[in-house]
Amino acid sequence: MAKRESNLTNMVLTLLVITLISGGVLGYVYELTKEPIAKAKLAKKVVAIKGVIPEFDNDPLKDMNSLNIEDKFTIEFYPAKVGDKQVGTAVKTYSKKGYGGPVWLMVGFANDNTITDIKVLEHTETPGLGTKMATPAFIDQFKGKNPKDFKLKVKKDGGDVDAITAATISSRAFSDAVQRAYDNLEKKGGSDE
Repeated sequence: MAKRESNLTNMVLTLLVITLISGGVLGYVYELTKEPIAKAKLAKKVVAIKGVIPEFDNDPLKDMNSLNIEDKFTIEFYPAKVGDKQVGTAVKTYSKKGYGGPVWLMVGFANDNTITDIKVLEHTETPGLGTKMATPAFIDQFKGKNPKDFKLKVKKDGGDVDAITAATISSRAFSDAVQRAYDNLEKKGGSDE
């Protein structure tokens, strides 16, 4: 096989072919994994909803309503009902104030807006520090509290939340997300009663 001359045209054509092949492979892999990833996210959301609100017999996913806060950031409300009576609401919320980026939570509220439980859905916080926000040791301080009376700020900022040692920014983001859930539940997604 004859060796090609190394010139600008040959280099550009070679790079173009490599780029086209790489782009095609990436596109194929994306299409192949798009549906399984979406199913996994939906399953995680369902588990979180079931984990933060009392038992229910409706389909909260079907009854969901949402509020678009800003581009790519939407608050979702999942009403939980037994028969026709609402027993609580799960709220998918976020904070953009995390140390490593956005923090996504599922917060459960009883009809009187008392926090029933919280599950961390997604975050990019520092392993071993900010990731402690997903532990019962941190989350349990929110359970049974009504944000109307419980200041959702870390104690350092005049609130009632015990921050995670060496992860104050993550603690602030978590509290901010819970506050956003409560504020928007008051505005839009509250009880049907």
